[in-house]
Amino acid sequence: MTEYLDEAVIPTGFDVPVEPLRQAAHYTGDPGCIAEARAFASLFLEQLRTEWCATVDGRVEGAVLLVVSELVTNADRHSKGPYILELEGTDASVSVTVYDSSGAVPRRFPRDPERVGRHGLEIVHALARTVVAERVPVGKRVRAELPLSVD
Repeated sequence: MTEYLDEAVIPTGFDVPVEPLRQAAHYTGDPGCIAEARAFASLFLEQLRTEWCATVDGRVEGAVLLVVSELVTNADRHSKGPYILELEGTDASVSVTVYDSSGAVPRRFPRDPERVGRHGLEIVHALARTVVAERVPVGKRVRAELPLSVD
C-alpha cells in the first residue's frame, strides 16, 4: 500500500507480497519415518496458526495428518530410496507434496469396499481439493491441496 501526502509518495511496507510458509523434511525410509512425518506436519500446522493466524480446527488437522500419512506411506512402500515431504501453507490452504525416487505414478482405484488395501489415493482424493501426481527428473511428485475451511 502506498500513501500520498502533499504529492509525496510514502511507502508503508504493506505492499510487499507475503510468501506462503514452506518447510521440507527428508526421510530415509527407516522405521518410524511415517510417525516423524506426521509430527513434522503437526508442528508445521502449529506454526501456520501462529505466523499466519490460520484457523486450523481438529477436523482439518486430522485431514492434513491423514494425507501426510497416506502419501508418505506410499513413498515408503513403493520407492527404493529416500523421499521428501514438503509442506506449504497460508491462512486459506495447505499443500502436502511428497517426492520419491520411483517413476511409477500412483493409480487411483475405483471404490471397492471389499478390496483389501490400496485405498490410500482414494482417501487423499476424498480429503483434498486437488491432487496431482507427475513424473519429475528423479522420480515423481504427488501434491495434494487441502482447504483450511469448509466451503
